Amino acid sequence: MSSEAARRIVVTGATGNVGTSVVRLLSEDPEVGSVLGLARRTPHWSPPKTDWTAVDLTAADQDDLADLFAGAAAVVHLAWAFQPTHDPATTWRTNVLGGIRVFEAVAAARVPTLVHASSVGAYSPGPKERAVDESWPTHGWPDAAYCREKAYLERALDTFDRAHPRVRVVRMRPAFLFKRESASEQRRIFGGRFLPGPLVRPELLPFLPDIPGLRVQALHTDDAAAAYVLAVKADVRGAFNLAADPPVDAALLGELLGARPVRLPRTAARSAVAAAWGLHLLPASPHLFDAVLRLPLMDCTRARTELGWQPERTAPEVLDEFLHGVQRGEGAATEPMRGRKVG
Repeated sequence: MSSEAARRIVVTGATGNVGTSVVRLLSEDPEVGSVLGLARRTPHWSPPKTDWTAVDLTAADQDDLADLFAGAAAVVHLAWAFQPTHDPATTWRTNVLGGIRVFEAVAAARVPTLVHASSVGAYSPGPKERAVDESWPTHGWPDAAYCREKAYLERALDTFDRAHPRVRVVRMRPAFLFKRESASEQRRIFGGRFLPGPLVRPELLPFLPDIPGLRVQALHTDDAAAAYVLAVKADVRGAFNLAADPPVDAALLGELLGARPVRLPRTAARSAVAAAWGLHLLPASPHLFDAVLRLPLMDCTRARTELGWQPERTAPEVLDEFLHGVQRGEGAATEPMRGRKVG
């Protein structure tokens, strides 16, 4: 990336879990001249070389976005709404229609690089005993809004790629992302606003449900952010899987929490999740639960060889940091990431 092209990077969803890490790394990079962070609410956090603009992608005008993108070397699109899970039309408007609006504004502003946050959730059901590369189908799990929306944007980018071959499009497909500062936000998103963080203590977990198919991958958010920054700067295109080793299952979680794994039928676990979700006690839907049990494990060879990327933390280290963050109500100085200790 030349010094001229490196002057300005725009980041959507800049105050969330991934956005705060990406903005921080970009602001510290000597090759980056300035960063423009876009979010619904501008934060008090002021990293070097960074300006903020309040933008709601649900209502944003494409021309206004194009004006914000004008002259940028790259747009990193991270904005995403997980809730309300009971109203998928709302998340569709924000995530899918908002995402397409960003893509079109990138083309209108003639931005040379678009780095898009896809996800392991975009993948079609796949194996748990071996890892798949980026050629695995990305049709998601259609019942889960999150997967459905991520998969739809993959198709939108297929069309965008063909229509705008001069734009270098990179699709990042990370595993589940955690860091200490995201603990309160993710507890609210998936466990509910009033779930007490101090309950996540080994002495309160005499056993751990071992559900068939519950074998997934995790990654520290900062390690994912490092890959995003490399993708901004490197002459690469296409999709990149991002995950840390080893895969996470009940045995690994049992070691972390000092709890004994106990086999629990998938139908029993799903029924409990569905009941809690139906009563609005749990934000995470049973459809997302179904998807998680079917996600493939990802092979990250391409990110290592073409981006020169390597995660600095193992999956157990990531989860240990995150669980301590949940217990202590950790957060960061942005509205989505604000800390809150319940209980």
